Amino acid sequence: MKSWPTPFVPAVPGHGDPLRLHDTRRDAVVPVDAGEVARLYVCGITPYDATHLGHAATYVTFDLVVRALRDAGHRVEYVQNVTDVDDPLLERAERDGRDWRELATSEIDLFREDMTALAVVPPDALVGVVESMPEIIREVRTLLGSGRAYRLPLPDGEGDGYDVYLDLGQAPTFGEVSGWTREQMSAVFADRGGDPDRAGKRDPFDPLLWRGARAGEPCWDDDELGAGRPGWHIECTAISREHLGHPFDLQGGGTDLVFPHHEMSAVQSAALTGDDTFARVYVHQAMVAFDGEKMSKSKGNLVLVSRLRADGVDPMAIRLVLLAQHYRTEWEYTDSLLVQAQSRLARWREALSTNGGVDATDTVAAVRAAVADDLSTLRALEAVDAWCERTLAGEGEDPGAPGLLARTLDAVLGIRL
Repeated sequence: MKSWPTPFVPAVPGHGDPLRLHDTRRDAVVPVDAGEVARLYVCGITPYDATHLGHAATYVTFDLVVRALRDAGHRVEYVQNVTDVDDPLLERAERDGRDWRELATSEIDLFREDMTALAVVPPDALVGVVESMPEIIREVRTLLGSGRAYRLPLPDGEGDGYDVYLDLGQAPTFGEVSGWTREQMSAVFADRGGDPDRAGKRDPFDPLLWRGARAGEPCWDDDELGAGRPGWHIECTAISREHLGHPFDLQGGGTDLVFPHHEMSAVQSAALTGDDTFARVYVHQAMVAFDGEKMSKSKGNLVLVSRLRADGVDPMAIRLVLLAQHYRTEWEYTDSLLVQAQSRLARWREALSTNGGVDATDTVAAVRAAVADDLSTLRALEAVDAWCERTLAGEGEDPGAPGLLARTLDAVLGIRL
């Protein structure tokens, strides 16, 4: 699957500090101890609606991670999936009377446009489920062959095939990614794609690996598994293992993916490899609210990036709205946040268009240090604000300072001025 164009990232003298991020599994800020090559996997979209600010916050956050790792001297291998066949997509297509493949294609195209406008560095591999079916089928077959997965006949009236589930009774690391109790898991499992009441399951939380074909649903044929399609979690296990290997350095996504998605992806990979480490660090973007509730497609309380762009909002102002929040803190979008970001962007552009300014060496260092310190982006913005105020007050005449700072903002924060 094609990605989107790579934005030009200017060179900045020196290098960034080693990156430290909050690891969900350890509940602590830790160094990202990647070697020469940092391998990063971020869960992508299910393409049944347009990109909203909650999505944008996630992908801008991991864009900052990629930029910071590269600024610190790492080469980055970045993979992102697209869940281009799944229940929410099929349900939306049926509701709207559209072919599910056409709906997925149009929403993926819009996602690419939004990411391009926001200057998000694309993944090295943007990988869909449909194109990964051979790898996914191979993984499910392996789990069945090892006895770590089991078949269940389809419920009466739904067909003659089988569903396939992972046996969590053979997964001693289950729960280690989230650290949740079973009570906490029970509270969200059904709402997040689980089927705890499926008759015959050995454990209510056993994740679906292969969904046997039902009437009217897309399916793929396999001699061993029978006709069907993948469960949700196995796609990321298979795609990450195919493109990054096991283990890799960093798993990313929104906090709503901690359980069950990232938990299940990890235990499936452990069952396949015998190695308990799926990702060395798990990083999660907090939820974004609007009108008092978490912004979500199901609720319809969306602030769409494409709609803001169509209304003439500068994408760099949208990006500044996101950078003014810390990625681990939940926040609520309001129009006043956008007004503040637009004002900040105008002030920065005014200061950086001068013929000279205050020496920018310390400000560049402050921006790099803030980003490397668990993506403390507001601190970085405030350092730039201070430089702009001093420069516009006529405190410095260094002719190279505006250019140096502008290149830093572009390279490290993704703000093109």
